[in-house]
Amino acid sequence: MPASRTTVRRSLAAAAALPVLAVALTACGYGSEAKDDKVAPAAKGEKLSVDTVKVGYFQNLTHATALVGDQEGLIQKELGGTKFASTTFNAGPSEIEALNAGSIDIGFIGPSPSINGYIKSKGKNLRIIGGSASGGVKLVVNPDKIKTLDDLTGKKIATPQLGNTQDVAFLNWIAEKGWKVDAQSGKGDVSVVRTENKVAPDAYKSGSIDGAWVPEPTASKLVSEGAKVLLDESSLWPEKKFVITNVIVSQKFLKDHPDVVEAVLRGSVKTNAWINANPDKAKASANAKLEELTGKALAPEVIDPAWKSIRFTDDPLATTLRTEADHAVKAGLLEKPDLTGIYDLTLLNKVLRAEGKPEVEDASLGVK
Repeated sequence: MPASRTTVRRSLAAAAALPVLAVALTACGYGSEAKDDKVAPAAKGEKLSVDTVKVGYFQNLTHATALVGDQEGLIQKELGGTKFASTTFNAGPSEIEALNAGSIDIGFIGPSPSINGYIKSKGKNLRIIGGSASGGVKLVVNPDKIKTLDDLTGKKIATPQLGNTQDVAFLNWIAEKGWKVDAQSGKGDVSVVRTENKVAPDAYKSGSIDGAWVPEPTASKLVSEGAKVLLDESSLWPEKKFVITNVIVSQKFLKDHPDVVEAVLRGSVKTNAWINANPDKAKASANAKLEELTGKALAPEVIDPAWKSIRFTDDPLATTLRTEADHAVKAGLLEKPDLTGIYDLTLLNKVLRAEGKPEVEDASLGVK
């Protein structure tokens, strides 16, 4: 756990000129007692403490902070001469593996892989350092087979992966309905069929699944194939808010390069502000990045309803992550975890203060 550092701050120019001093300062770490709110973007062309920062994210609209921040250069702008290098992933476990291996330094990722990665490493591999998005998850079904929520018994409903964020949410919802399902096999009163998001539309068309509990844009892709939205997960949460995407960082990178982490967070905060101020432009930007990454843009009938269901926020909504962990325990996928220390929101709150925005809370799960 990084110790609190003093509030001594040097200009980036001085840090570049005196690398030994920069190393000494970063070796002290930083912590919740840091009170230096001075935030100065990297000078044009000037590098921070690394040449390149490696950032991972998914090709999902729920990762639009990263998509838009990358596409518009909003994160790169805050990094100055330090290069923003992105890598995309299809699933949380592979992104966590990349973080552990040092293939990426920072990642945009869902709550369940964040929790699982933290627990498996005994609290030593990552920190959640910010929020990104809320919502954007729906239960969509074949309206010819399923007309009400009670019609799900005996049906085959897809989730993206065993133990992923949507899988845990669906298993918890099933339990609250009083139905029984074996979490590992997915067999029971409802058949939970683990199906990759990119495969789900074809599985739906072939009839091998009757519906899916999935994030956007997969939910809207299924609707474009004739499915119907039966439930928006946000309706199950207080104020219709729940974390769907976090920003995480390797603890080593956080300790060694807080200036870079701060710059990425500043870029993320400014990207979310731009998205919320320019929703149509941001939607088009995210779609342009998806087209670059996948070779195909989302059709209007897919991206328009999908975009409306996602809320972009700097707040990691820590209370909802604690609840999601409880849901995984209840489903039998997780033993009761100690998540103390999973958050370090020090740098995020520093950036928010500098932007004149309110600070956010860690639900007593922050570093001590």
